[in-house]
Amino acid sequence: MAKQSIFGRISTLIRANVNAMIDAAEDPQKMIDQLVRDYSNNIADAESAIAETIGNLRMLERDHAEDVQAANEWGQKALAASRKADEFRTAGNTADADKFDNLAKVALQRQISAEGEARQAEPTIASQTEVVDKLKSGLNGMKTKLEELKNKRSELVARAKTAEAQNRVHDAVKSIDVMDPTSDLSRFEDKVRRQEALAQGKAEIAASSLDAQFNSLDDMGELTEVEARLAALKAGQPPQAIEQ
Repeated sequence: MAKQSIFGRISTLIRANVNAMIDAAEDPQKMIDQLVRDYSNNIADAESAIAETIGNLRMLERDHAEDVQAANEWGQKALAASRKADEFRTAGNTADADKFDNLAKVALQRQISAEGEARQAEPTIASQTEVVDKLKSGLNGMKTKLEELKNKRSELVARAKTAEAQNRVHDAVKSIDVMDPTSDLSRFEDKVRRQEALAQGKAEIAASSLDAQFNSLDDMGELTEVEARLAALKAGQPPQAIEQ
């Protein structure tokens, strides 16, 4: 997967106005579920691509470190060969002195080569590190968005359940209207009242004839330089090498 493609998808998802998308959706919960699936799939793709990019970066860094170490080691070998050549020259052994000076030159050439390879790799390492940092940042942004979506989904589901319960209550209350004279309850109440009236009438009659014996009741959330360096070595200067 191309890095530009990953950058594009990450940027698009992070900039997405989730609330506006949900508000415009015909079925908000179904829209959130689809967004959660899209974010989860893109996060998995991004993690795989970022892992590969980081692996390539670490290989470049190891190669760079080996070039730096090789440059230092060739510098030390050039110094040792140059000192050996000086010892032979001081002893009057020109042939061996020349031999070791030539070895020093070879070592310096290899030191220069290793330094060059290390320098060439540095811009690539810097740019790849920047890419990795951006990818990691984008990935974290996507994960944050995913959590927001999940929380939004949970909130929406809870609200839907609450609304459903409220509607059931309202419907139940509406179905029983005690003020409706045609409802069964009202008819039953009317019947009770008639019975009460009848009982009251009978009571009055009984009271009048039996002297009132009853009372009421109560209800409840990512090679010029070689010569120069050889001269520098003979002048006692340490071998040149780039620092790690």
